[in-house]
Amino acid sequence: MSETAEVLEAISAFHSDGRKIALATIVGVNGSTYRRPGARLLVAEDGKMVGNLSGGCLEGEVHGVAQIVMESGESRLELYDLTADDEVVWGWGLGCNGAIEVFIEPADKAVELAGAIRRAIDEARPVVAAAVLESSAPGIEPGARLLVEENGEFSGTLGRGVDDQKVAEEALRSLAESETVAREVELSEGTARIFFESIEPPPRLMICGAGHDSIPVAAAAAGLGWRVEVVDDRESLLNRERYPGAQRFVNCPPADVATAADVDERTFAVVMSHNYLRDKDYLRGLYDSRATYVGMLGPKARLERLLGDLATEGVAPTKEQLRRIHGPAGLDIGAEGPEEIAAAIIAEILSLARGRNAGFLKDRNEPIHPRRQQPAVAT
Repeated sequence: MSETAEVLEAISAFHSDGRKIALATIVGVNGSTYRRPGARLLVAEDGKMVGNLSGGCLEGEVHGVAQIVMESGESRLELYDLTADDEVVWGWGLGCNGAIEVFIEPADKAVELAGAIRRAIDEARPVVAAAVLESSAPGIEPGARLLVEENGEFSGTLGRGVDDQKVAEEALRSLAESETVAREVELSEGTARIFFESIEPPPRLMICGAGHDSIPVAAAAAGLGWRVEVVDDRESLLNRERYPGAQRFVNCPPADVATAADVDERTFAVVMSHNYLRDKDYLRGLYDSRATYVGMLGPKARLERLLGDLATEGVAPTKEQLRRIHGPAGLDIGAEGPEEIAAAIIAEILSLARGRNAGFLKDRNEPIHPRRQQPAVAT
């Protein structure tokens, strides 16, 4: 389960238990920080916390503010400036050198939309959560929310229909740019600073071949909150005992995988049946599909032979289709054994999903993360 899904689930569970809760969300950063906008920490009145904002640096401080928010019922917008060279900052034991803006609110205001966001994640629907941080517009209070679908439909309200529609349009702009950012929006009466969080569906990993070494691949992906699906023509291998984190099993002939499994552009497929003829049929079924990535286990010579055999059968992938085929699958980290190979494959898929080229961070001359988001409060 992803951290986002875990926090959203905890909001509903704690609320059902009748516990007071506060939700802290990073809404702006400046400089080098451990977490980015959208990171959450849920605090319950009994002290239990779910999620994190700073890897442990600020959680204690935010916990104290959260207790005040739970008692008062009023949201707070806090700035933690980690750039100051003084005893307070060093006393926190911080490992970063930036400023973090955190919105802390009574989480019961977000219960209904938290459930809606969870459903959107489960159903693989991209959405934008728009939350008011500050407002000069009458009747529009901090914590008011909209959840906006990619087709423009939305749920929730800020307080006035005409402003809801305008904010929904702004949310679609954030979704188109895959951005999570806080910005000022002119409303019918006054302005509001609104945090737009683009929530993309998790990567969809489709494992073709339910052999023993596919189990750690599925477990690693499930641990990251990805949607895991396992495909095989041997139904006896497709079960929860082998793949407790899988969301779906598809029992079909290998050549029918694209249609039987509804392969789309979010699909990252890994072919690992270890049977040459099965792998050839999986490749036949996937090369012309919409899959973003087709990883092939085994040496490069084996893939070249598979492609050569398909070519003699009239199946000749284009350059674009070949670009999506990765064989051998995984990053070059010297992996040995199923667990390490699984790590190499998952890392390669993650780098592609994030538009990165992997490599050593020490060789990167740019910031690790884009720095488009800036806190509005002066640092």
